[in-house]
Amino acid sequence: MVQSQGNTPLSDVTVLDFGQIFQGPYASFLLAKAGAFVIKIEPPRGEPGRRRAEPGKSATLPFAMLNQNKHAITLNLKHERGRTLLFEMTRRADVLLENFSPGTMDDLGVGWSRLHDINPQLIYASGTGFGISGPDRDNLAMDMTIQAASGIMSVTGFPDGPPVKAGPTLVDFMGGIHLYAGIVTALYERDRSGVGRLVEVAMQEAVYPTLAASYDYYYRTGEIPPRTGNRQSGLNSAPYNVFPTADGHVAIHIVTEAHWRNLLKAMGREELIDDPRFATNAGRVAHMDETDALVAEWTRTLPKMEVFARTKAYRIPCAPVRNAPEVMNDPHMHHRELGEIVVPSTPLRLHGTDRVDTRPSPTIGQHNSEIYGGWLGLSSGEIAELKEIGAI
Repeated sequence: MVQSQGNTPLSDVTVLDFGQIFQGPYASFLLAKAGAFVIKIEPPRGEPGRRRAEPGKSATLPFAMLNQNKHAITLNLKHERGRTLLFEMTRRADVLLENFSPGTMDDLGVGWSRLHDINPQLIYASGTGFGISGPDRDNLAMDMTIQAASGIMSVTGFPDGPPVKAGPTLVDFMGGIHLYAGIVTALYERDRSGVGRLVEVAMQEAVYPTLAASYDYYYRTGEIPPRTGNRQSGLNSAPYNVFPTADGHVAIHIVTEAHWRNLLKAMGREELIDDPRFATNAGRVAHMDETDALVAEWTRTLPKMEVFARTKAYRIPCAPVRNAPEVMNDPHMHHRELGEIVVPSTPLRLHGTDRVDTRPSPTIGQHNSEIYGGWLGLSSGEIAELKEIGAI
């Protein structure tokens, strides 16, 4: 029943996917794009991410993005027959993934310990906000609340403004990436031990290292790290900022002294190469306002793509600040992907393996007959009965 995914890294892996919203679905999306056979399991009403769709639409754009290449079934874990079906699928599966609140699956009688008894080779992956242990484990966790609790919001924004969340859904996706990594690591270990593992990822712990520059500021100064706007979080690198142009903005990050000298050449200001205010990074940090003003004086006279072209010619780290339509229609992204707009794919590329063709996200319960019938071997009459009694 499990369809071969050709020469792909995870072609022999079957995943029971209880992921919802972003964190879990992104982890299982990466698994599917690596060739795994992913069965998306939803309650009869659909997972919350699907239910966000507008009336008359089957899915939101994020749902459609994150649930490509999956087979969708419905299952009611609150029904005894539903739990029995999960036990049968567990015997045939390699991985079960979920990102419910801690203890949810245990309360239903289908948690790690029960499923491990049924299939000792099963890898059970749990994504949570704060982990499955500790005093904060039951705190409600969403992307923004983790951004607040983890310290991200405290250092995001401008010094004279309030804390600000990061624009992207940063925490959910960082959690999903780490959950994928934990699953693949456990699969690697199982090849040697023959035994599955409980894998857990707490979103707060996944994003903790991203504040490294802010921690460095605290250790260097003993002061609470400030909000630095578009400047470097540790305030120890310059220029590092977003600068105005004639038609928008560009981001420039000088890393080496060679970058700085090249920037002065691009700007036509070579006379400043030996100026003690700017000759070293330490000098530029000490004169950060003057440094930024010098760069901005140049960038605001040119369109953003002209600034980008000149800095690119001099090998200076720079990028135009682009909006969503500009990115979705980027020729480079189209060269790497397919479609009228950029269709999200896995950023993990293993050269020499087959590329998994993109299949659209499934409708709710689209593959009930295929999974319960073709995979578990139930008759059409048995499937109809399961639906009638509310087990699927």
